[in-house]
Amino acid sequence: MRQRTPGAEHGRVTEIIAGLYLSPLEILAVLGAVALVVARWLPPAARPRVTIVAGAVLVLSAILLGVAGIRWQMLPVLAGAAIALPFAVAPLLRRRISLRTGRRTDRPAWRARWWLALPGSLACIGLIATGPVAAWAFPVPVFPEPSGDFAVGTRVVQWTDPRRPETFTADPDDRRTVVVQLWYPAQKSPAGAQRAQYLGRTEHEARTVSDALARGVGLPGFLVDGVPRARSHSVFDAPVESKGGRFPVVLFSPGSGGVRTQNTAWAEELASHGYVVAALDHPYDSAAVVLADGRTINTETSSSGDPDKDDELAAGWTAVRAADLSFVLTQLENVDRGEAADPLSGHLNTSRVAVTGHSMGGAAALQAARQDHRFHAVIDLDGYPHGPTTPSLDQPTLALTQAITPGTDPRYLPRLTEALKSTTATSYRLTIPGAAHLTFMDGPLYLPPVPSIVGSLGRTASPRVVAAATLAFLDAVLKDKPGDPAGVLSAYGNLSVYPRDNSR
Repeated sequence: MRQRTPGAEHGRVTEIIAGLYLSPLEILAVLGAVALVVARWLPPAARPRVTIVAGAVLVLSAILLGVAGIRWQMLPVLAGAAIALPFAVAPLLRRRISLRTGRRTDRPAWRARWWLALPGSLACIGLIATGPVAAWAFPVPVFPEPSGDFAVGTRVVQWTDPRRPETFTADPDDRRTVVVQLWYPAQKSPAGAQRAQYLGRTEHEARTVSDALARGVGLPGFLVDGVPRARSHSVFDAPVESKGGRFPVVLFSPGSGGVRTQNTAWAEELASHGYVVAALDHPYDSAAVVLADGRTINTETSSSGDPDKDDELAAGWTAVRAADLSFVLTQLENVDRGEAADPLSGHLNTSRVAVTGHSMGGAAALQAARQDHRFHAVIDLDGYPHGPTTPSLDQPTLALTQAITPGTDPRYLPRLTEALKSTTATSYRLTIPGAAHLTFMDGPLYLPPVPSIVGSLGRTASPRVVAAATLAFLDAVLKDKPGDPAGVLSAYGNLSVYPRDNSR
């Protein structure tokens, strides 16, 4: 699979080849650099031709990369080549001078000094190899192709709730505003249609969000500079597929400091199977929210270090998020009724709605479902249940959790089990072996494959497993698909059913 990634500044296209995580130009630069080093060890007859070709390939690819936008991963490649270049070119210059002066020597100087050249060559090769390794560790994410029958469109809307004051500011006239990205079943776009920018509507927005996310976890922004270069598989403002009838709706709240696009692979997979996904940015909570007027709102939520105080803060933030989710559902109902001109009018089945979220967003989904019975199902993607545990949930609920280890918060499983046991509808807890907390979002696509961070399922398998389990549950509870959801879900991990079915 290849991902076409237009650069915003120059409108040029870079293809990232999955598996190698390098573009063709980057591969040429690496090969040219390696050939430049290896040329020092070739027989004298072959050395000039290889050096000239390697040098030309390297210089040309470096120039083109500079125009298209060079990634930091290529800097050690160019550094290694720059160190090797004088040693590769010097024999050619000496040979040219000797030909001009008529003095000729057949002495193989490079063989006489192999013990000096070998460490330097190995050091250069090591420096050059750092580039592909860094590109593998911090790649431009390549999104899995959605497997459903529908193409996927996406659009961004901004809604302000006139009834709710913004509690994060002191301005009494400030009202709560949320930014929502919709993924929906769409008509097939023409070949070559530009795919949606990841993390934002524009590359500038994507870089603003990417830098904010990096700051939030203490990483230098340049390490993940490949992320805002990515393109997903959806197309902005693609026409809605009119032949699919009315589509069930799935609302999504991201993790603490997370953003609306953090589960793009998951959202596109659901949309390709006939769902409309509405993911929220929560201003002052999400890492960075770029409003329609260009203003950027950065997060103002942070841990105090006191467990009791942090629990209280998290419960408050969760309550704000739950209110955001209910407000967005109201807006979607208005859209479906045609109260405002919108391409999705008449295509939303708002009598079949699931509320979902990752981490703190999962806690918000649980709270929203307790307070708002317009939500018909709940999915908690590895979210600790903050806030009150009453009233009981009466909607079917799926909780997907990472593998439970000695390092897991000992309060997590008991509190989640308490919430699920109190449901009046059949609910499920699915623990996915090999999953970590970030397995349940797009992190495995662009973060180093460290099991403690992104799990051990792999870059491709992580989003597919999470989406497949989600679809198995949603198809059963929102589309009334026949069959036993427990039987399907159990294929993805260790399943517990609530209320407990002793016959299993």
